[in-house]
Amino acid sequence: MKKQTRNLVLALVAAVGFGAVVPPSAMAQAVKSIRGADVADQELQVGNFRPLPDQAPIDRDYVQQPPLIPHKVDGYEVTINFNKCMDCHAWSRYKESGATKVSLTHFKDRDGGELSNISPRRYFCMQCHVPQTDAKPLVANKFQRAEGLR
Repeated sequence: MKKQTRNLVLALVAAVGFGAVVPPSAMAQAVKSIRGADVADQELQVGNFRPLPDQAPIDRDYVQQPPLIPHKVDGYEVTINFNKCMDCHAWSRYKESGATKVSLTHFKDRDGGELSNISPRRYFCMQCHVPQTDAKPLVANKFQRAEGLR
């Protein structure tokens, strides 16, 4: 297959070099994405993945792994002035919403001092916490869960 792809690319480069007009579909027909999709296919919208429905959190795979978000977050506003996540996860609201409260580690500054509010370094939740999805790994790997978490 690699030899066929190489020959096709060489033929297309030669044709273009001689002034021939080559349709884009011909140039892309042998190119595949990492997951094997044809790159000539219409692109999907950003965020067009299938999130798992609200469910119990997936187990963590390594020590200090941020928990995955077990619910949809489409349309959640997290700006410098407002954080939608805190509507449920703030210490003052977690009991009534049934959500997990924000970890104490989020109330410490870089020197370990305690703060009365969430540290600016931890304010933008989705820098570390991501929604659970059914996405398959891009590359095959032999990753094993941490020994202490088995």
